[in-house]
Amino acid sequence: MSLDGFIATKDDDISWLSMVEKEGEDYGYTEFSESVDTYIVGRQTYDVVLNLTGGVFPQAEKYKCYVLTRQSLENKDGVIFYSGNIEDLVHRLKSENGKNIYCDGGGQIVKHLMELNLIDDFIISIIPIVLGSGKRLFIGDTERMPLNLKSVKKHETGLVQIHYERKL
Repeated sequence: MSLDGFIATKDDDISWLSMVEKEGEDYGYTEFSESVDTYIVGRQTYDVVLNLTGGVFPQAEKYKCYVLTRQSLENKDGVIFYSGNIEDLVHRLKSENGKNIYCDGGGQIVKHLMELNLIDDFIISIIPIVLGSGKRLFIGDTERMPLNLKSVKKHETGLVQIHYERKL
């Protein structure tokens, strides 16, 4: 996210993320990806990714993918469109053998998962830019959630990655 908490501009532009691209640097994404086998994303974020990639959803090649939606849609291309109770879904996934669950937003999904205390860890990469407006990662109106700091990593591109875990 940007320093001021945005994950995209109002018109879904994320081109500003490229300012921290550096050959050979993935900011721990490969290691993180190996710890995950399930991916949850909201329908709007899913649509943005499809638009940016010409209709391909690359996460479906790596993970079991759930797109949370209010509509009843047919599963396709390795994506499960889920319109049921998100709390039931997450509890079921956590009870199954497997790896971690990766939630990639957007803000409405993050808010809902926070309200249900379903996020165990927050790993957030802060890009050195102030956007001033746009779509927020944390959209507000949630209860306080105490966190424990697990790590902070500073990179030469100016990207800072923070890792918090929810206090139980």
